[in-house]
Formats: sequence, C-alpha cells, structure tokens
Amino acid sequence: MRRYPLPSAIINPVTEPTNITLAVTGASGSIYAAEILRAVAADPRVTKINFVASDSALRVFAEELHLSGRNDLAEKLLGAPSPKLQQHAETDIAANIASGSYPTDAMIILPCSMGTLASIANGLAQNLIHRAADVCLKENRPLILCIRETPFNRIHIRNMQLASDAGATIFPAIPTLYNHPQSTQEMARNFVNRVLAHIGLPQPNAYQWQPD
Repeated sequence: MRRYPLPSAIINPVTEPTNITLAVTGASGSIYAAEILRAVAADPRVTKINFVASDSALRVFAEELHLSGRNDLAEKLLGAPSPKLQQHAETDIAANIASGSYPTDAMIILPCSMGTLASIANGLAQNLIHRAADVCLKENRPLILCIRETPFNRIHIRNMQLASDAGATIFPAIPTLYNHPQSTQEMARNFVNRVLAHIGLPQPNAYQWQPD
C-alpha cells in the first residue's frame, strides 16, 4: 500500500496563540473591535495583547460608539484595566511589535480599511500597524485582515490578491444570519468567534451550525 505524507497541520499541530496583536483602522465596524478586544481579554489562554488604533479609527469610535480620545481607549472598551493589555500609538515605530524578534503569535486587523490593505499589500510600512503586519508576513505568522468595504473596485480586489499571495488571510467583516442574531452585538460577537477560531482560539458558547 502506498503511503502518503500527512498534512503539515497534523505533523506540526497549531499551538494556541498567547500573544496577540489587535489593530483597528478607520473602516466602519467599531463594534467588531470592541467585541474582539473583550473576547481576548477574557480568554485565559491569551497572556499578552498589543493594541493599536489608527487616528482614523479614533474618529470612527467617536461616531459609532461615542468614545473619544486615544488615552485609555482600550480600557474604555473593556470597562476596566487589563494587566495583559499594552496600547501603542500608530506613530510608535519603535514599539515591540515592529520587530521580528518580538514573539507575536498572530495579528488581527479588525476592521481593516482599504487604505491599510493597500499599504500592507504593497509593502508600505507607513505606521506601526503597517509595520507590524509586514513583520507577520516576513516571519510567516498569521495575519488576519478583516476588510470592511462594499462594493470592491478592481484596486481593492488586486490588493486582496497581493496580500493573500504574501501570506495574509482575507477575512471580510461579513456577519452570519443563519444563527438568527437578535442584536448587532450578537452579530458582531459571532463574527469575532469565527475569527478567533481561525487562529486557534475557539471560544466557549460559540455558535456551531447543526443541520437538521
């Protein structure tokens, strides 16, 4: 009988990420950012969260969640301080996550604007978010780009292809309806659960499709 090699995922199982980078950019969808930050802050498997919000994201937070200012933004979203959380300014290119020697396990940009996608896809590390994403790509670490735009033009589609070819996962911020969400928060939470499951952090009580 001919023996076929096992898939690499079986030979080298993915370990649970414990050091997560979360970035928020200027696309609509602040509720997603709030939900994923709360989820990883509450997850005992995660011991470190590096959080970065762009200047444009701050404007969206003010418009959608009525939160203003950069200072203590993450704590405002969580409702309390978290010892595992470190917040960075997008201009701080000397931050830990800007270096490949810093052991980040995964990076999630949620929501990810088309401008951020373009910079990452074309290697334009103009701020800390772009640089941290570039580091993930060059170090072969998971990079999840939760893009938020509609409709897509040809430039958007081309940039998604470039980022995907470089190793990023394109994970559009598209909510599910088959779980019959009763609120926008529930809709956002289910999407966040899917994102976290994708990087090896399945969440308790996450909805799973069960066909009749």
